[in-house]
Amino acid sequence: MTVLDTHPAAASLDFLSLELTARCQFTCPGQCYAEAGPAQGHGTMTVEDWHRLVDEAVVLGAGTVQLIGGEPTLHPAFTELVEHTLRVGLAVRVHSNLYRVRAEHWRLFEDSRVNVATSYYSDIAAEHDAITGRAGSHTATRAAIVEAACRGVNLRVAIVDHGNGQRAEQARAEMEVLGVTATVDRVRAVGRAAGGLVPSTSSLCGRCAHGKAAVLPDGRVAPCEIGRFLATGNVRQTPLATVLASSEWERARASVPARVSADPCAPDCAPSGDTCGPSKGDPCGPMDD
Repeated sequence: MTVLDTHPAAASLDFLSLELTARCQFTCPGQCYAEAGPAQGHGTMTVEDWHRLVDEAVVLGAGTVQLIGGEPTLHPAFTELVEHTLRVGLAVRVHSNLYRVRAEHWRLFEDSRVNVATSYYSDIAAEHDAITGRAGSHTATRAAIVEAACRGVNLRVAIVDHGNGQRAEQARAEMEVLGVTATVDRVRAVGRAAGGLVPSTSSLCGRCAHGKAAVLPDGRVAPCEIGRFLATGNVRQTPLATVLASSEWERARASVPARVSADPCAPDCAPSGDTCGPSKGDPCGPMDD
């Protein structure tokens, strides 16, 4: 789709997250912020649109592009988008449920410029499967985590704790035994986890839009994936730089309370080696930017 030729004020970006699809093998009935599932589609963004955004990220000074969903590996252009992002000199972060990893994806994940993040919920299969809404998901994801560790993949695991006695800490201990870095986050009241209530910025860690942006499957731009309810602008009609330089974007950014210390937001902050990592003694501190 043709994008308007405008000349925005200078904007900068460190990290761009591309939510390629809302399709996922899981439903995560009490959690999914994207409300993804097996019957969802890939959105209205074209492959050309995604390629253009990667190129725009380079111009804006980004160092990393994250591919997320839904389950990003289900997008038909996933492999070519990873390869294109690496080709233009950016690091790649993939957030995958690791439920089904194809041989070509293992090849991508083994690249030292690629980091992989996944979610894990319990050391008990039944509890994990109840959270994902898919029987057998624990067995498949755990096996892929073990495989990733054996292959030397740069992998981090986010354990999202729903409370009510969930074995989150036991799951983290299990990951440590496997030699995998894992962090525990609380479930955020966004998407299905909001229970029908209007989401609040109190669910966010406070670093949203500070050198970061997320593009949703319909082209809207959000401060982060979890802060999708603050989305503004659309890159199908407007260059990303124009959106980031707009007064609407600044209002969205300003609406997120800045906190010197806060819990990390998975999948972005906690499992991915980003600057926001309280579990590593490095607080989420947007005021330090």
